[in-house]
This record gives sequence, structure tokens and C-alpha cells, in this order.
Amino acid sequence: MELAQRETTLCMGVRPLWGKLAMIATQDIALKFFFKRRIVLGRENLPTEGAVVLAPTHRSRWDALMLTMAAGRRVTKRDCRFMVTLSEMQGLQGWFLNRLGCFPINKKKPSLVSLRYSIDLLVAGMQLVVFPEGRINRKGKPIRIEKGLVRLSQLALRNGVDVKVVPIGLGYSEVIPRLFGKAAICFGEPIKISEVSRVAAEEFDNKLSSRMSLAEKDALLAVGRIS
Repeated sequence: MELAQRETTLCMGVRPLWGKLAMIATQDIALKFFFKRRIVLGRENLPTEGAVVLAPTHRSRWDALMLTMAAGRRVTKRDCRFMVTLSEMQGLQGWFLNRLGCFPINKKKPSLVSLRYSIDLLVAGMQLVVFPEGRINRKGKPIRIEKGLVRLSQLALRNGVDVKVVPIGLGYSEVIPRLFGKAAICFGEPIKISEVSRVAAEEFDNKLSSRMSLAEKDALLAVGRIS
């Protein structure tokens, strides 16, 4: 009940019709005809039940489509619920995202409603997507984890939720994906937050960034960017 009430103040949840149309438009048309090959690695590491946070590297606007293809309803029988910035929820793009399970959060000053809604989704055993880097990084800079994800994981732990965080790496055959290029997504082994403390948070961030980096290397290897 609380989840449904909070959802109405933030977004429209996942509308079944729009969800089906989006899968056809993105997975059967856009991804299929843009990339000559789409590679999924480590699928055995993707939980199909229980509270899950997907934590991918962010290299392109195609990342979200690759995630829904590899971990969305057709694979896990559940939707990817994306936490996005306020700016992404504006205009025509925001109109669609609002109907596809995305919800906004102010990174500089997260509202209690957004945070509580995130916890409600995890309590309900759903699949939440958070880009830990916070922005697209195409320049090969070292992965830096923003504090939002570990705080969310610790809040979930306080609420008795056993959250699995899946480190994910995405790679494309070109820095800026091109028509008929290759795309790969690699799921790493899930990790968990052990306790609510500063030390535990630092250990979690270090482990997550390390495993995201390893997953990304595997993805880049698969598309031929590294050898």
C-alpha cells in the first residue's frame, strides 16, 4: 500500500502496454538493427528473485537498452526500475520514462520520498538499476563510485532487506557506438553490504568499483576493444 501511494507522487510505475511496446521498439528493432552483435556474459550471476540492485558502468545512452535486454522482463520475468536524474525526466523523454518504471532523484539533495520509494521497491523484492558513477564516462577514467548506492544498500539493510548488488560492465566496439558495431554486457558476481558503518561502506565501494572494472574489461575483450 505504501509503495503504491509513494509511486503516485514520483512516477507512473510500469504501464503494461507501454512496457510491451518499449520492448518491441528497443529490443526487437533498435538494438537488433543497430548492433551486428549483442553479447551477454556472466548471466549465471544475475539473480532472478529477491531484492537486486544492478550497478552498471555508464558508457553510452545505449546502456539502459542493453540492461533491459539482458536483465529485463523477457529474461528475469521482472522489470528494471531505473533511478534517474531530474533532468532525464523532463520533456518527451521524461514522458516515456515516467511510464516505463523510471523515477527521479535529486543527486545533490535526495528527497525522503525518493529514498523511501527505492527502499520500498527493494522490500518488495524488485530489481532496481543505479548507475554508481552518476554520469557517462567515455574517457576511460578510473571508476569512481558515488555515495548514493552504498547509502541505499545500508538503508535497505536497516530495513531487514538482504540486497544483492550486481556489478556490471558494458563495452562497445567503438568509444561512441556506431551502426553495425558490437555491444557486450557482463554481469559480475553479486556482493552485499555487511553492516552499517563507514568502514563497511568503504570496503563495499572498493569491492564494487573493482568488480565493475573487471566486468567491463571482459565486455571490452568480447567486442575486440582490448586483447
